[in-house]
Amino acid sequence: MALFDLPLDELRDYRSDSAEPEDFDAFWSKTLQEAREHDLDARFEPVDTGLSTVKVYDVTFAGFGGHPVKGWLRLPADAAQPLPLVVEFVGYGGGRGLPHENLLWASTGRAHFVMDTRGQGSAWGGGGGTPDPVGGAPAYPGFMTRGIDAPENYYYRRVFTDGVRAVEAARSHPLVDPTRTVAVGASQGGGITIAVGGLVGDLAAIAPDVPFLCDYPRAATLTDRDPYREIGNYLKTHRGRTDDVLRTLSYFDSVHFASRGRAPALFSTALEDQTCPPSTVFAAFNAWAHEDKKIEVYDFNDHEGGGPYQEATKLDWLRSYV
Repeated sequence: MALFDLPLDELRDYRSDSAEPEDFDAFWSKTLQEAREHDLDARFEPVDTGLSTVKVYDVTFAGFGGHPVKGWLRLPADAAQPLPLVVEFVGYGGGRGLPHENLLWASTGRAHFVMDTRGQGSAWGGGGGTPDPVGGAPAYPGFMTRGIDAPENYYYRRVFTDGVRAVEAARSHPLVDPTRTVAVGASQGGGITIAVGGLVGDLAAIAPDVPFLCDYPRAATLTDRDPYREIGNYLKTHRGRTDDVLRTLSYFDSVHFASRGRAPALFSTALEDQTCPPSTVFAAFNAWAHEDKKIEVYDFNDHEGGGPYQEATKLDWLRSYV
C-alpha cells in the first residue's frame, strides 16, 4: 500500500475532531478513586529462568475492580540499589509472554515491568495469564466493542486503569526508583502509554510507537483494517448507534489524554500504516501538552514502523531522562 493518508506537511498540522466529554476529568478521577479503594496487593515471586544476567519476578497486583492482573518485573541480576523503571504495555492480542523474553530494557541497567493485558494474550507471542472477569453487552468479536454501550462498561476503562495500577505496582518494588519512571509501548501498547501518560502526572518520559486508540472518529472511517474495523462491523449490525458509540469512545481517545501529558514524549509513526493511520498518530502527538516532544516518521513502512531502528532511537533518547 502506497501513501494513503494526508501529506506529511498536513499531518504536522492535523488536529482531531474528536469531541472531548465535559466530564472527562471527573470520569477518570472517579474511576481511579474506585480502583484505589482496593489494596494494590503487589506481589513479586522470583522465577527460575536459567538466566544469569537478569532476574525475573512473576508479579500480581490489583487492577480495575480489584481484579488480579499479571506482569513480569525484570531486573539486572546485580541490582543493589533503586533503578530507573521502564513500564511497558503490549500490542493488541498479545500478553506478557514468557519470563525469558523481552530482555532489552533490563539489559540497559534499568528495571523493566511489562503488564499483561486482561483477556488478551492468545493471538501472538508467548501468551498471557490475566482473565477479564467483566461481562458486557453484545459485541463484535475482538475487544474494541466490548461494553461499548456505555463509558462505564467499556473494555478500555478496565485496561487503562490496569495501566495506572501497573505503574503503582512496579514503583512499589524496593529496587525501583519511582521518580525515574518511563512508559513505553507499541500499537495498543502505545495507546495505553499515552493514556497512562495523561493519568499519571509524574512520569519522567513516555515513548509510544505507532500508537493505536487515537482519534476514533477518523480512524473508524479511514481504514478498513482491524482492529479499528471492528467498530464499523459492530455498527453495520447496530444501525443508528454511531453517535452513542463515538460518545463512549471519546472517553478513551488518546487525543484527550495527550492534552493532559506532562512528560517529555517520543512518538513514532509510519506513513503506510493502515492499522494505525499516521493522521491518527499525529492527532495525539499534536495534542501532547508537554513542549519537549518529537516524532519519528518512517515514510515507507506499514505497522512495523521503525522496528529495530526505533528501538535504537529510544535507547539514545531515554539517556536524557532516565
